[in-house]
Amino acid sequence: MKPIRSMLFVPGSKMVWFDKIPSYHADAIILDLEDSVPNDLKEKAREDVAFSMKELHKQGQRVYVRINKGPYCFNMNDIEAVLQEELEGIVLPKVEGPEDIDLVTSIISEIEYKKGLPVGMTKLIPTLETARSIQFAYEIAEKKRVTAIAGVSPKSGDVERSLGYQWTEEGIERLYIRSQVVVAARAANVQPIGGLWQNVHDLAGLKQAAKGNRQLGFTGEMIIHPSHVPVINDVYSPTEKEVQYYKGMIQTFNEAVKEGKAAVLYEGEHIDYAHVKSAKAYLELAEQYRNKEEQMTKGE
Repeated sequence: MKPIRSMLFVPGSKMVWFDKIPSYHADAIILDLEDSVPNDLKEKAREDVAFSMKELHKQGQRVYVRINKGPYCFNMNDIEAVLQEELEGIVLPKVEGPEDIDLVTSIISEIEYKKGLPVGMTKLIPTLETARSIQFAYEIAEKKRVTAIAGVSPKSGDVERSLGYQWTEEGIERLYIRSQVVVAARAANVQPIGGLWQNVHDLAGLKQAAKGNRQLGFTGEMIIHPSHVPVINDVYSPTEKEVQYYKGMIQTFNEAVKEGKAAVLYEGEHIDYAHVKSAKAYLELAEQYRNKEEQMTKGE
């Protein structure tokens, strides 16, 4: 799956906001049918979300939908309504374990088949919001449709309640669970997504928290306000200084190889094939983001 830096939640009950979504420049949006939608508006939100995806997709917007989960199963009416070609994937809330992924996979496959859609096209991003889901993070991440797992830990959220820690901005109390999500995602070769920053207007705090998540190995974040998009995109994008550093590393190494060397000093540090492999991956990522920014600029 193409990398995601920013995943912006938009309430499914706020259709009046949908036209503005492409102008936010989020890598992906999550049209939400769950917590941000009042119970008496769930059915209308489902209809609006299903109707709006085609136009959003036409404008180049990657679209995910967060569905509801009842006491026994994910909401089948939600799934039935939103499955279409324009939907990239479904965000699964309150996942407990790999058995939840197996169950929803069977449901989605049946509906894809009934609708004449390619079976397997709909991707899944489970959010790990309970102690049990974090314990089984790898078993969840390795499931076939899963392309990312979200290790979100907002203040007063489901994770805090489930684990019983006391939330702080520094996040030491959440270091283990965030690291667990990153390790599981990397082991399963899927993306680790972090978030959610709850203090909407504290962009400095958001940036600091995001930098910490990126240092841990997260590739992007779920966010709740359009003003957070440029902050998150910037934090998770390679800087020009980093790009030049890795280009220089590759050039230095290639020159060393011509001289019959497989290891050399670069800016005072030892580098070999492993370092160059990482540098090439980093530059490839930078190129993807650069192309996306150019596309967004043309679309304005």
